[in-house]
Amino acid sequence: MKMTFIGADHEVTGSLHLVESGGRVFMVDCGMEQGVNLYENAPLPVPYSKVDYVFITHAHIDHVGMLPYLYKEGFRGQIFSTRATADLCEIMLKDCAHIQEQDTEWKNRKAKRAGKPETEPVYTMADAVAVLDLFVPCDYDQRIKVCDGIEIRFVDVGHLLGSASVEIWLTENGEERKIVFSGDIGNKNKPLIRSPQYIHSADYVVMESTYGDRLHPDKNGDHVEEFAAVIQRTLDRGGNVVIPAFAVGRTQEVLNYIRIIKADGLVKNHSGFPVYLDSPMAVEATQVFRENRMDCFNDETKKLLKKGINPCSFPGLHLSITSEESIAINTDPEPKVIISASGMCDAGRVRHHLKHNLWRPECTILFAGYQAVGTLGRSLIEGRDEVKLFGETIEVKAEIDKIEGISGHADRDGLLEWIGAFMQPPKKVFIVHGDDDVCDRFAAKVHEQFGFDAYAPWSGTTFDLLTGEFVKITEGIPVRKATAAQRKVSGIFANLLAAAERLRQVVLHNEGGANRDLQKFTNEINKLCDRWER
Repeated sequence: MKMTFIGADHEVTGSLHLVESGGRVFMVDCGMEQGVNLYENAPLPVPYSKVDYVFITHAHIDHVGMLPYLYKEGFRGQIFSTRATADLCEIMLKDCAHIQEQDTEWKNRKAKRAGKPETEPVYTMADAVAVLDLFVPCDYDQRIKVCDGIEIRFVDVGHLLGSASVEIWLTENGEERKIVFSGDIGNKNKPLIRSPQYIHSADYVVMESTYGDRLHPDKNGDHVEEFAAVIQRTLDRGGNVVIPAFAVGRTQEVLNYIRIIKADGLVKNHSGFPVYLDSPMAVEATQVFRENRMDCFNDETKKLLKKGINPCSFPGLHLSITSEESIAINTDPEPKVIISASGMCDAGRVRHHLKHNLWRPECTILFAGYQAVGTLGRSLIEGRDEVKLFGETIEVKAEIDKIEGISGHADRDGLLEWIGAFMQPPKKVFIVHGDDDVCDRFAAKVHEQFGFDAYAPWSGTTFDLLTGEFVKITEGIPVRKATAAQRKVSGIFANLLAAAERLRQVVLHNEGGANRDLQKFTNEINKLCDRWER
């Protein structure tokens, strides 16, 4: 009975943990690494085809994004998740597969012109569709016998619709051990979904530490007045409010805030103002929220549903699916609110809305979520005065605003409250899913505050759950074997990598442009490469 740490160890994305017990092999999460990858992940110690089960904590891509690849490599077992997570995975995995195929098609066109061999996508739409057939949707709080020697239970952890901590009971040779995987722990008192539910006992705990070194701004969780004030002054100026928002989770929260604003008449003299949700994936995700997942919602949302009130709908809401519907939004002169993905403005339809609204001083670009270093969203918040979109230079004259304190993640105190709910000290607490130094600092904080034996493992570390001893302890292997001096400037290099990713997105968005413009763009990129090639 042993556990091997594979992904999201001293890193924030790519969550994957492997457990072997009683002749069975299972994973907890199978996520895709996103953004900058600083450390190498250890290879899986068994063939993919030998994995029997996967237990999923929630539907974000950094926790489920490699499930189709797992199928592609021979996995044919069962995938257990909550019902809402299974529904959301259908949306997320198909969208991710489409991106994989689209990116590979673009790369292969380039390779063909250069006489280089073509590549295959990480996985295809067929892989994504096939792996969805392996899901076993489960209810919260039900102890489920997976097979002899393995039982599980999903407990609401309040991060996303359907998100869960997973309790796992293992029996081998008459000895039982209980492991709890926290998943991503949510913020308390969020709109729509429940606050995290606590677990009180475990032999071993594997917990995240994403915000283990910081506190959220002192907000009471009610951002309605802030949204209303921005909408009021923008509509008074005759402008549009553009809200970049992630399709799953944040979009639905924003819709709920606007529903309240309209119901309470908080925006004066514009009571019927139109709101456009322009993101096909967000529309699909909102439909999942609309299916009355009574076991996921908080008490306030349940009361609304019982009254027949849809928390994500209101008079004046327009859903844009087709490209024609999206284009028509900016041809209509009526002041409006536009919600569109992606949340950090590096892809998606929101870039078209920025093109049409950034140059207008009467408009507002309102950010309602974290903006990573190197993204267009971050540069706008930091005061950029012009941007280039679809080959055009756009002056930034619109008001740029941000609602602080909106987060799906518990902060340091919220994480400590979750681990502090365990009545008896676990034999060991493994700290994962956090930046390099954050994992170590949060492990020290857990030990200091509760006396728990806390440790932040590196990828490849293996632990014997029966003896309570490490089988193998590894150290982090930096990608490209960066030296200590290089790691000190990793933040700057991360900015460079993020800029490169942004350039790639800009190239993709220029597909179909005029040949003369494309040739000019190509020449400029080549000159840049010639200048910096080492």
